[in-house]
Amino acid sequence: MKAKTKTLAKQSRIYRKLHRFVAVPFVVFMFIMGATGLLLAWKDQLQFKPSTQKSFANNRDLISLDVIKKNAVAYIEKMNLSSEINRIDYRPNKGTAKVRFENHFTELQIDCYSGQIISEKQRTADIIEMIHEGSILDYLFKNQSKPLKLIYSTATSLALILLSFSGFWLWLKPRQIKKIKS
Repeated sequence: MKAKTKTLAKQSRIYRKLHRFVAVPFVVFMFIMGATGLLLAWKDQLQFKPSTQKSFANNRDLISLDVIKKNAVAYIEKMNLSSEINRIDYRPNKGTAKVRFENHFTELQIDCYSGQIISEKQRTADIIEMIHEGSILDYLFKNQSKPLKLIYSTATSLALILLSFSGFWLWLKPRQIKKIKS
């Protein structure tokens, strides 16, 4: 009985050292992932992404994507911002197109019938998402292959898995010792 409890206590000390060895260097990264994950879960309620505006057809025809692109580029160039488009989210059923840019977080919403800019807002949710996944570093350093995102995400995820595993054993071992002693 005494040998069994000593073995369990020794294993518990090993898991405690492992837990501490992993937890201390990764605590900041896990806090960032947890905090940004919480913000992303609440992004609609906290209004971190612009709400989609609606436009009504009123017997008008939809304009082409080329016209939407031209209008977005002309508008953003007047603001002295990069006009490189990341994507156009075309929503004909709502009568709008959302234009997002590659080198900044501006979103333009354009009326799909008139080509008018109906909204210009910052996409705060995109910034939070990039911080959450680590791609903000690749964005800041202009890395196309996204190596920092992969390193950050992999290391933090593996650390979290290891902490979950060692935390479970740190919870279980004292209960096993207590059961043997009683």
